Amino acid sequence: MIPIHLDPAQTRIGLVGRGTLTLRRLGWLQGLGATPVIFSDRPEPELEAAAGAELIGRLPNLDDLVGLQVIWVADLEPAEAEHLGAAARAAKVLLNTEDVLPLCDFHTPAIVRRGRLVLSAGTGGGSPAAASYVRERLTATFPEAWAEMLETLTAERLAQKQAGASMAEMRQAAFAKLVTAFGPPERTEPF
Repeated sequence: MIPIHLDPAQTRIGLVGRGTLTLRRLGWLQGLGATPVIFSDRPEPELEAAAGAELIGRLPNLDDLVGLQVIWVADLEPAEAEHLGAAARAAKVLLNTEDVLPLCDFHTPAIVRRGRLVLSAGTGGGSPAAASYVRERLTATFPEAWAEMLETLTAERLAQKQAGASMAEMRQAAFAKLVTAFGPPERTEPF
């Protein structure tokens, strides 16, 4: 697996489904700042309400898929998911079909978000329970104070960069501030 973080402002995202899993994925995407285009030919009332104006009342066609870069699929019958998956792959759209490993080009990790800091745990679809367990460990290890710290570090880095600081100097200053606030990492060598 190759972990990446997609900028929702720069990524055309689609969501396809009808029910509870689609609604959960919509909340997850919205919580990360995404406004996906939502396709549903038979949305459950809760999904329809949550999707609002972003809902397109049908499943996507090839033209729709070509306009996307990544798509999450849930709550479809297996034959429908396979058909949609083949079309998405033909359109060169990255595909994730909830709990159907052969129809996943990527896997959705369990995440912990602390402002700009996004920590993720994934198992390549092998054990979502293990990823959830790791998420709970990360939640306990990284308190909410990290959100404010990241804003401070971001502002300081920008000022240092404008002043001509080297990458090594910026890293050293940030690392020192983190050690002061949260203690030294268990790892003894710098990364």
